[in-house]
Amino acid sequence: MSTLTVVDCGQNLQKIRCPHCGASIDTEWWGDLLEAHYDDGFATLAVVVPCCGTATLLDTLDYDWPCGFARFEIAIWNPERAWFSDEELNAIADALGHPVQQIRAHI
Repeated sequence: MSTLTVVDCGQNLQKIRCPHCGASIDTEWWGDLLEAHYDDGFATLAVVVPCCGTATLLDTLDYDWPCGFARFEIAIWNPERAWFSDEELNAIADALGHPVQQIRAHI
């Protein structure tokens, strides 16, 4: 199985909250985590959150602007349009045979 890479929203990220205690998670912790896995990706999404010490998964954190993890991504640069609709996302997912998530990045 291949590793997972982060698909983050770049400068759009406003805050991250813990899904267990609801506390704000320092974006510096998040940045350090991404830097530590930049070259090799993530073998697992398991993590212990710094706020309450609870074991959880990175994809269950509450990101203010969506972030995700993937084995591949399809990038569209400067789309000059609004978010894809649910119908459009479903059509893409059907064509790929796999669920998709839309993440808009500001780089």
